[in-house]
Amino acid sequence: MFNQRKKWLSGVVAGVLMAVSAGAMAEEKTVHVYNWSDYISPDTVPNFEKQTGIKVVYDVFDSNEVLEGKLMAGSTGYDVVVPSSSFLARQLQSGVFQPLDKNKLPNYKNLDPALLAKVAQHDPDNKYAIPYLWATTGIGYNVDKVKAALGQDAPVNSWDLVLKPENLEKLKSCGVSFLDAPEEIFATVLNYLGKDPNSSDAKDYSGAATDLLLKLRPNIRYFHSSQYINDLANGNTCVAIGWAGDVLQAKKRADEAKNGVHIAYSIPKEGALAFFDMMAIPKDAKNTDEAYQWLNYIMDPKVMADISNQVFYASGNKASLPLVNADVRNNPGIFPNAETMSKLFVLKVQDPKLDRVRTRAWTKVKSGK
Repeated sequence: MFNQRKKWLSGVVAGVLMAVSAGAMAEEKTVHVYNWSDYISPDTVPNFEKQTGIKVVYDVFDSNEVLEGKLMAGSTGYDVVVPSSSFLARQLQSGVFQPLDKNKLPNYKNLDPALLAKVAQHDPDNKYAIPYLWATTGIGYNVDKVKAALGQDAPVNSWDLVLKPENLEKLKSCGVSFLDAPEEIFATVLNYLGKDPNSSDAKDYSGAATDLLLKLRPNIRYFHSSQYINDLANGNTCVAIGWAGDVLQAKKRADEAKNGVHIAYSIPKEGALAFFDMMAIPKDAKNTDEAYQWLNYIMDPKVMADISNQVFYASGNKASLPLVNADVRNNPGIFPNAETMSKLFVLKVQDPKLDRVRTRAWTKVKSGK
């Protein structure tokens, strides 16, 4: 009788424990974050989880087009996403984000008012998003291989390096990559050709810009927006049109590997694209409170400085600047001087008809036909 009662009690206790455990699991707080690849410090997520008790499900992408496709399809499953500001502006027209309640963001005071004013052209009154990181689209290159191919006077400070067909032909053997980012590449080419980088004339895209890109195409190894980091670092490629922070990550990896690969980054003298990546909460986010806690955490100066020190991108967090390593803070490729800043341009939202023209032209360029 005693043994039967003991078994019964054990069963009751086990059932209670299972119920408590199931309840705890059901109450576990979660936030789903969708960010660019190689775009956060290794300790950012673990520290947030430790500090808040919120589990982070963290996924990555490497192009605005991929993110936009998910947002437009709806039901992304994400609570925080990171579009570039020019794409954010277009997505706002589709109503895919919820306005921010800044009362839930006490760390908002740490953001740079000057940068908030810049991104307000895409997000009026900074209503829907916070600036995360920003940078330029320029040229990453292997110092020694480029000199070997083009001589000591290689035009590394000019778009001539990669947009002049005769130069690219000489660089082909050591490997050239372009971003798989049609808006950015077309804007860069149009600017190089002396045209408006935000031209609204369809012929500029299907005509002059496509013509030049097709001349360059046989000498471009691939179009990709993240693979070039490792390829530059390992010496598998020698030139990339890429993003400042990514190229500097490649430099860091090569330096740490002591593999004899010397990587540098250039913002060409003709001017370059500046982009601002924003954090926003989709309208259909399931974990809104947790999303606010994530955004507020990201705006902590120490957290943001650690991210900048890791990924070599400038942040929109003014209060974090004194905490950023001097070699990052003083790097002109990350924090350009006033003269360089005056030559930077941003993307504008274009008519959807023009987007279709550009998409067709890009398909033609990538296929080389």
